[in-house]
Amino acid sequence: MRGERFSHSPVAPGLRSQVPFSIPWPWPGPDHPSAMKTIIAAYSGVLRGTGSSILSALQDLFWLSKSKVEKQLQIISVLQWVLTFLIMGIACTLILMYILCTDCWAIGALYLAWLVFDWNTPKKGGRRSQWVRNWAIWRYFRDYFPIRLVKTHNLLTTRNYIFGYHPHGIMGLGAFCNFSTEATGVSQKFPGIRPYLATLAGNFRMPILRDYLMSGGICPVNRDSIDYILSKNGSGNAIIIVVGGAAESLNCTPGKNSVTLKNRKGFVKLALRHGADLVPVYSFGENEVYKQVIFEEGSWGRWVQKKFQKHIGFAPCIFHGRGLFSSNTWGLLPYSKPITTVVGEPITIPKIDNPSQKEVDFYHSIYVDALIKLFDKYKSKFGLPETEVLEVN
Repeated sequence: MRGERFSHSPVAPGLRSQVPFSIPWPWPGPDHPSAMKTIIAAYSGVLRGTGSSILSALQDLFWLSKSKVEKQLQIISVLQWVLTFLIMGIACTLILMYILCTDCWAIGALYLAWLVFDWNTPKKGGRRSQWVRNWAIWRYFRDYFPIRLVKTHNLLTTRNYIFGYHPHGIMGLGAFCNFSTEATGVSQKFPGIRPYLATLAGNFRMPILRDYLMSGGICPVNRDSIDYILSKNGSGNAIIIVVGGAAESLNCTPGKNSVTLKNRKGFVKLALRHGADLVPVYSFGENEVYKQVIFEEGSWGRWVQKKFQKHIGFAPCIFHGRGLFSSNTWGLLPYSKPITTVVGEPITIPKIDNPSQKEVDFYHSIYVDALIKLFDKYKSKFGLPETEVLEVN
């Protein structure tokens, strides 16, 4: 009878007892509000870290295959991070300003008071949350590309480390997934090591965004923050610095393996001052996930980018990936290309309180050689020809 609910399902009689819910008949289809509620509930579960059980419920909706459900969750997981990277800081600032102008101004005032009280926390190691780092959403994020972390050597918990991450790419997606989440098992691969991904200090002046970043173990890439972690936070710390920075992001494009490193020596000086071992890290595929318009040196576009880089700390890029609903259209989603991050052998660095330029240059040259050797050793394993050469600028 139309509209009547049946406790059975259109499956073989022997399997009816395994169906955990009743099915409306006639079947409403995937566009029915009840179906959409189930899908929304699934992603809410992913955000809370209970995605596995919710995903099982979704799979019971027989018009959705497991692979399709997982692919859509992967897309949503990556999209939320892209939007976080691009607009969360500005959006939260505007929302806070709006709240201060409404009848709920007291809530905004309380948060501002907390912000003032908590202002220096990012400079003191932050406030990481293992619960956030283990969210199920990051596993879907990882599987979208997919992203892998390759360990080549053990790290001693009695030492501190500075990882040099190369290349920057547009958003440093490999750096984030591998070191600010547990999706690729960084804590299992390097037991006793606490990773801190360093990013622009300006991000920690943005309400809400700062707390979100700190929960993943992200810290400001400035001297105060790095000095604190390497000198007052015990041993077993690893600060991940994307050495090429904004300048390197301007030249990243698919098919190109180049790093901005020749004149980047500040991280070596920091390592010498603290006696922190240097670890070269290369992420194969980081440049493949976005396409961008490359402005030639001397062009007006490059002039604008350099001005932004000099005065604000980041350089605006004109880039695109795939669309939200189709890989054949342009959009903000990165392309689904594998990213494999290889962590190289640590370089033992002596502690020198006031290193000379000659000493900095010496250990910098050792680091550059180690990075090139790492690239050459693993390039053919991850899809590059033996003739591929790492360009060091």
